Amino acid sequence: MDHPRPALSVVIPAYREQARIGALLAHLARIPAPGGPSAGSVEILVVDGDPEQATLAALREGADTAGVKGLASAKGRARQMNAGAAAARGDVLLFLHADTRLPLDAFARIEHALAPETGDTGGGVICGGAFRLRIMPESGPPGPGLRFIAWAANLRSRLTRAPYGDQAIFLRRDCFAAVGGFADIPLMEDLELMTRLRRSGRRIRLLSACASTSARRWEAEGLLFCTARNVLLRALYHLGVGPQRLARFYT
Repeated sequence: MDHPRPALSVVIPAYREQARIGALLAHLARIPAPGGPSAGSVEILVVDGDPEQATLAALREGADTAGVKGLASAKGRARQMNAGAAAARGDVLLFLHADTRLPLDAFARIEHALAPETGDTGGGVICGGAFRLRIMPESGPPGPGLRFIAWAANLRSRLTRAPYGDQAIFLRRDCFAAVGGFADIPLMEDLELMTRLRRSGRRIRLLSACASTSARRWEAEGLLFCTARNVLLRALYHLGVGPQRLARFYT
């Protein structure tokens, strides 16, 4: 018996996320499917880039992973997301980092964002979009430093129309395929893809709701160092320094 084609595919690139994957899947299970609780309307694909496949092992051992598809891939977020997209069956692809959490009406918001608007003469259908960014510490609310970083990132996204990957980018499958998916680069794959979409004239919509990404990197490396390094890498990328060279400074 054929299963109904899902409306939405959630693609999760993972690398040694065995301690977090269960909590992420439990979080996704609480989000109502778009269009109501119809069977098969959302599929979840976890793409493990770890040669030891530790995340997939945790996935197999989990109690609440029925219906979740696990895939092995070569290491590299762009490669992993392309592999997930190739295996996905949904008409819409949502690329979700393993340390990011969505609002609990996220799937309905995506469906509404991509729905055609009556009388819209603004240049065709919406190709995709992303959420606003919130950076959340492991415990407690974000302090002023993290709030400022998120504010600046959201401002940059509005101005450039090129959101970050930890803003939970979503795209129509046909748009993603038309531009060739993510470039096989070790860094800046999110900005590179969204810049190509913008230059091709395809429209995206930035949602008002927030996706919350973990502050673990800022907490581990220090707020000033992590922020300065990220700003420098992005500036060098825009000046033409290749992602392969930049990746040496981002581990």
